[in-house]
Amino acid sequence: MTSQPLLLRHHRPFVAFWFARIFTASAFQMLTVAIGWNIYQLTGNVMDLGWVGLIEFAPRVMFMLHTGHVADRYDRRRVAALCQSLQAMIALTLAISSATDHISRELIFVLAFLLGGARSFEMPTTQALLPSIVPIALFPRAVAAAQAAQQSATIVAPALGGLLYAFGSVWVYGPTVVLYLIAALLMSNLPARQTALNKGKATLDSLLAGIRFIRSRPDILGAISLDLFAVLLGGATALLPVFAKDILLTGPWGLGMLRSAPAVGALLMSLWLARFPVERKVGRIMFTAVGVFGVATIAFGLSTSFWFSMAVLVVLGAADMISMVIRASFVQLETPDEMRGRVSAVNGLFIGASNQLGEFESGATAHWLGTVPAVLLGGVGTLVVTGLWIKLFPGLANRDRMVEEKQPDQL
Repeated sequence: MTSQPLLLRHHRPFVAFWFARIFTASAFQMLTVAIGWNIYQLTGNVMDLGWVGLIEFAPRVMFMLHTGHVADRYDRRRVAALCQSLQAMIALTLAISSATDHISRELIFVLAFLLGGARSFEMPTTQALLPSIVPIALFPRAVAAAQAAQQSATIVAPALGGLLYAFGSVWVYGPTVVLYLIAALLMSNLPARQTALNKGKATLDSLLAGIRFIRSRPDILGAISLDLFAVLLGGATALLPVFAKDILLTGPWGLGMLRSAPAVGALLMSLWLARFPVERKVGRIMFTAVGVFGVATIAFGLSTSFWFSMAVLVVLGAADMISMVIRASFVQLETPDEMRGRVSAVNGLFIGASNQLGEFESGATAHWLGTVPAVLLGGVGTLVVTGLWIKLFPGLANRDRMVEEKQPDQL
């Protein structure tokens, strides 16, 4: 009898989706490294790095309601392929302007906005697309395997981008064009299994449907908001340069190692979950993982050993991956296909806000209280949120399976 992991590896639509995911993620990571170095090289102003991140995030807020509607109304394969093609054009513009010495701060800002806009439509679309590619029985494994692709790109692509940049920025921008175009080709040729398309006009009522759906499902609302507040309070990555330089007494090499450690933990855990998915007591395991994330944050804040800090960050990344895979799996499976785009758009905004605002919160708290107290306070805050959410969302905490069986009166 063929095992489920073997079925997933031989599931051609998912394999194509997986490669498209890793190509897109790698291209974006390489592009991020090149854009950051490029603009800092041009202006020498560290504030411009912050502006690039903010400009890139802005479209996710501006277009949140529309991105989900597009994902539910149009063929998701074509929407994803179009977004990836647009990102290829952005990379091509960067390559040409760099090669001809016409690159400028203003051009980078404009292209960063367009890049953020393309990604704001691509992300909810690809998230909503995955459940229509693989059978429900394989979906948790597919989520974990897709995350393994994402984490692999996060670990390898920035280093590759930095290496290629040594030969010139064109050597980074050029390959990203190719990666995006290959991803678009793979996406556009996926089999069509989108069960329902929302053919209605984009009214305010239809645009807000995703928010209303989440509010009407306590388990989904609890899971999404738990991630928002846990990462918002517990995120310590923005302070890694301070820890590397002033506390752990290591250099840029050590900072790079610290930054990669959570991704290593996440990658290892995603590979494990792809082979051994969580099938029972999913609520308890998810809350436990968030609690471990908080404890790991506290341990990192107390550490003065580089290698212990590395180990703790690996654990932190692994715990975060457990929570993410469980949340992503049951949120997608509990959401009707015709609503997945809009729900994914709201979820994506929550994730983006937690990461962006979490970095700001960490920096502000460190400014007022000090670096170590800020991280310790964040870890304790994560534990408090975990306990509070168990009380506020008992159904989520006691959830047994990814997809709960409906009672007779629900049928």
